[in-house]
Amino acid sequence: MTCDSNRDWLKLAREVLDIEIQGLRAVSEKLDRHFVRALEVLANCKGRVVITGVGKSGLVGRKIAATLSSTGTPSFFLHPVEGAHGDMGMIRREDVVLALSNSGGTDEVNAIIPTLRALGATVIAITGNARSAMSELSDITIEVRVPREACPMGLAPTASTTAHLAVGDALAVCLMEWKSFGKEDFRKFHPGGSLGQRLSRCIDEIMHTENIPVVPADSSLAQALDVLNRGGLGLVALIDDQRRLHGVFSDGDVRRLVCRGPFDPEDRVEGFMTASPKRARTGDRAARVLDIMEQNEITVMPVVREDDVLVGLVHLHDLLGKGSLRFSSNGHANGGAG
Repeated sequence: MTCDSNRDWLKLAREVLDIEIQGLRAVSEKLDRHFVRALEVLANCKGRVVITGVGKSGLVGRKIAATLSSTGTPSFFLHPVEGAHGDMGMIRREDVVLALSNSGGTDEVNAIIPTLRALGATVIAITGNARSAMSELSDITIEVRVPREACPMGLAPTASTTAHLAVGDALAVCLMEWKSFGKEDFRKFHPGGSLGQRLSRCIDEIMHTENIPVVPADSSLAQALDVLNRGGLGLVALIDDQRRLHGVFSDGDVRRLVCRGPFDPEDRVEGFMTASPKRARTGDRAARVLDIMEQNEITVMPVVREDDVLVGLVHLHDLLGKGSLRFSSNGHANGGAG
């Protein structure tokens, strides 16, 4: 394919930028009390801010989550499909959810909003359609409507994704001001500070090694469920008689099991486990382990030696330095390492 030398490409590029600037101006002019209300809810959040969305909205959501986390508001991204298949166990009553969809009609996101609210979380919709199903399902709606997309066919999200991203930045900056988040705070969450130092450490220094939830691979479902419930990490590791990792059984596996229909508690758990789970190895740097967990959207990972002998478990919050977070057996547990 050859370039059309007669086309004014700079003119086209400037037209795209102008359309996106116009979109941002339109959104800025329409910001109202709903934005302020959403900001108040986020500022008073006692849990985490959870961002969800699919496609381009999902990519924007991941960036918003990263920006919030690095500026003093603990956040993470929840893929709605994974949420519908077990990862909803990560949600707590104190959490606030930002649901992103330009149309407001994204089925995957709208399908989980009633459950999110039933779990006690407040849901804030960020959408280009304040009269959409998402808006109706949510507690608060921030409308982010742009006059048109920069895509000449009006199909590819362009101006709309820029606007969603900018509103996420606006929320993050307002929260920084609200919380008086300063330079010293910022350093704590960046490579020159405690987070960078923590991620440079060996996983052996961070992982849980005492009283970790394990069961023999030939255990029954009832035995595995009991250990899972008491373990408080959202996952139980299945091991053989030489303590080699055989698989894992997580909260997500339990939900999938229940969705299948009736089951016999005396069945062997290995028939329902996640085989060949992602794992860290002794000597790995925490930064590498964090990359694996983020790429695979998991929150708990087994740590093994080179011979696959289990030596510990590591939780996402251990890597991020958010304290020794362990969830009680009242249902607020995490997804697994599948």
